[in-house]
Amino acid sequence: MAALETDANITLERIEAFIEGFWWILPNLGIALVVFLLFLLAAWGAAKAVLRVFLHRQRPDLAALLAGFTRWAIILLGLLVVATIIFPSVKPADVLATLGVGSIAIGFAFKDILQNWLAGLLILLRQPFRQGDEIVVGKHEGTVERIEARATLIRTYDSRQVIIPNSAVYTESVIVNTAFEKRRSEYDVGIGYGDDIGKASKVILGALKGVGGILPDPPPEVIPWELAGSTVNLRVRWWTHSKWGEVVQIRGHVIDAVKQALGQAGIDLPFPTNVVLFHDQTEETDGDRRRQREGWPVGDRPPKPRHLNEVVVDAEGPRNPQPVGKGMPVGSRDS
Repeated sequence: MAALETDANITLERIEAFIEGFWWILPNLGIALVVFLLFLLAAWGAAKAVLRVFLHRQRPDLAALLAGFTRWAIILLGLLVVATIIFPSVKPADVLATLGVGSIAIGFAFKDILQNWLAGLLILLRQPFRQGDEIVVGKHEGTVERIEARATLIRTYDSRQVIIPNSAVYTESVIVNTAFEKRRSEYDVGIGYGDDIGKASKVILGALKGVGGILPDPPPEVIPWELAGSTVNLRVRWWTHSKWGEVVQIRGHVIDAVKQALGQAGIDLPFPTNVVLFHDQTEETDGDRRRQREGWPVGDRPPKPRHLNEVVVDAEGPRNPQPVGKGMPVGSRDS
């Protein structure tokens, strides 16, 4: 019984101590509550001020990022002040030292988040691109919708949203297609080897003049570019405004106009051709047939020359003869 009475007395003493401590810090709680409300009002006002300043400078993404940072920084400072008011024994230096150690642990725990936040801040401060710009990041291409604290959001040309972490945007190569007002496009046109390059170039330039949307300065140009296997390639260059939709539409009009103009001018637009030679398909005028060349056997008794018609007949058989070559029918051979 004595032990039970002792435990009860200890419990009652602890409860009385808690009650006395609560009444002791109650005034501090009231003061701390008022101070915290003041810090909340200050955080709200500072965030509004930051938003107003940067929105006036037409920097909405940076305004949202800095406003949120300012708000939470002031609220965190208010919590530190409230803690020192409620617990007078807590010194600000001790709190700051604790926060220093804790910030290291938080930094390791939220490394990616902090890295993306800092990268987003640097992107918004340096502004390599803005909202509405068309960019290419890695395999993704589209229009920048907004830059948030963690990621950059772009909308692809087929209306899909891509969320790219700011750290990736900041460290990778970024192509800004709309960084400048004008953008050059090009397309290779192949003409025949027997066609006149100068005439074809004039025809192409004349066709480009009739395509709306092509900028006169710098003017379009046609450059002989390559002697290919079946064509002489001319590189056609022209300038438009840099928006992707306009670039694509004008490119289609250019290809259509160039094809129509070259066709009307009688200039050939050849396509690749292949010539297949069988090993025993030769002509009497091929020279010394006893020498080894391109699969021919060495010897004094080379195979007898055969026409292409005979080769096809041997490959397909004597049945169902078909015309081969320049309209000449394939005749059957005696078995």
